[in-house]
Amino acid sequence: MAWSTRELADLAGTTARAVRHYHDVGLLEEPRRRANGYKQYGVTHLVRIVRIKRLADLGFTLPQIAELGDADQHPREALRGLDAHLARTLDRLRDVRTEVRQILQEAAPTDLPPALAARIRDVDLSAADRALLVVLTRVLDLAVVIDFVDSLRDLPASPVATAFDELPADADAATRHELATTLLPRSRTLRMMLPHLRSATTGLSGAAARTLDEAVRDLYNPAQADVLRRVGLLLRSRPESAQTPQAGVPPAREQLAPATPIRLTVPQRHGVHSGVITAALSSSTTGRP
Repeated sequence: MAWSTRELADLAGTTARAVRHYHDVGLLEEPRRRANGYKQYGVTHLVRIVRIKRLADLGFTLPQIAELGDADQHPREALRGLDAHLARTLDRLRDVRTEVRQILQEAAPTDLPPALAARIRDVDLSAADRALLVVLTRVLDLAVVIDFVDSLRDLPASPVATAFDELPADADAATRHELATTLLPRSRTLRMMLPHLRSATTGLSGAAARTLDEAVRDLYNPAQADVLRRVGLLLRSRPESAQTPQAGVPPAREQLAPATPIRLTVPQRHGVHSGVITAALSSSTTGRP
């Protein structure tokens, strides 16, 4: 019995294009040709294509099938390797399904890891601060970011964060300087309270550090970015040794009060409010020389 390419493909449950591809990658030997030049396939070709298709359906790639060859020897070791790969895939899919169900149940954001999303569920963050959190998860270890957010949740709310959020892009230099000076004590305290963040951001690679700097420039208006730059420069220029707490003694709550009161009040769902993330990061990611 001899079949054409299309007839062979129909018998094997595949396509003529797939048969030609098997020839191109060396999985299927070329058949003899009739006098008129048409290919003439036989049972050997049919069996080979059925085997290729079966192995591919099981999950083998074409290069892996090529390594197995066309011998009749049972591919026991290859199947064991495939079985282990499928087991890992199933574990991953179970984890993914659990995460999807959690996202559905809690209406959680899809751009943050579940553990972090759960911690900011009742936190009132600006869109910029939330976007910056997403960037942080890409340049820092997740455990560091979670620890960072947990620490921030314990801070009392501060109107200086609202002042930062509402700073217009065309704010004059005096306003920027005043806000930077107001943010300085809070940023310095956060710097002492969060040594893990300071250490993590100080050790960032050049690319990661540039990513954070670029995120600040993209997410905040020019006046806000300038305020953060000024805070970073002030932290570098003003010694903080006099305000460093003794070993084992947490910073006093009074240190968190802004140096110059800014009387703005907004509803708060939690101690962390918009601007606090940038206030913390200004101690680590801005003011670079």
